[in-house]
Amino acid sequence: MSGETVITIVGNLVDDPELRFTPAGAAVAKFRIASTPRVFDKQTNEWKDGEGLFLTCSVWRQAAENVAETLTRGMRVIVQGRLKQRSYEDREQVKRTVYEIDVEEVGPSLLRASAKVTKNAPGGGQQQGGAQAADPWAGAKPAQQQPPQQGGGWGGGQPAPAAAPAPAAAAPGYSDVPPF
Repeated sequence: MSGETVITIVGNLVDDPELRFTPAGAAVAKFRIASTPRVFDKQTNEWKDGEGLFLTCSVWRQAAENVAETLTRGMRVIVQGRLKQRSYEDREQVKRTVYEIDVEEVGPSLLRASAKVTKNAPGGGQQQGGAQAADPWAGAKPAQQQPPQQGGGWGGGQPAPAAAPAPAAAAPGYSDVPPF
C-alpha cells in the first residue's frame, strides 16, 4: 500500500510470544521487542547503552503459529513490517500514542546463534514423516562428481566414456520439473 512506512528492526524479545485466535479461527501472535543502541565512548573506553526502543509486534496466520513455536523471551530477532501509529486515551483521560509493527517477516538473528530451519508443508503446519515427499527439493542430494580425467581440460583429447551415467532425474528424490 502506498504511503506505508516499512521498517526493519533488530532487537531482543522482551517476553514470550502470545498466540491467540480470532473468532474466525485466524491465528495472531503478539510479542514485544527491545532495540537498544550502543555507542563506544572513546574518552572512557567503554560501551554505553542509549535509550531503548520498545515496539509491540503482531504477526498473523501460519507465521503466527511458527513464531509461537520457535521464538522465546531473550532471543535476538530481525523483524520487518509496517510501522503503525495508534493514539488513545488512558484511564486518566491522558492522550497516549504508541507505535506498533504489523510483521511481514520475522526470524532469529544468526549473529550470535545458530538455527535449524524446518519447512512447513504446503497446506500449512509442520512437516511430519512422509510429508516431505510433497516437496521434491526437500530430500534432494547433490549430484555425484565425476572423477577428474587425466590430461583432460578443455578439449584435452580424452575420449568420451563408453557408457554415460544415468541421468539425475532417474535417481529417487530428483525431478526435471523446476520448483516454480
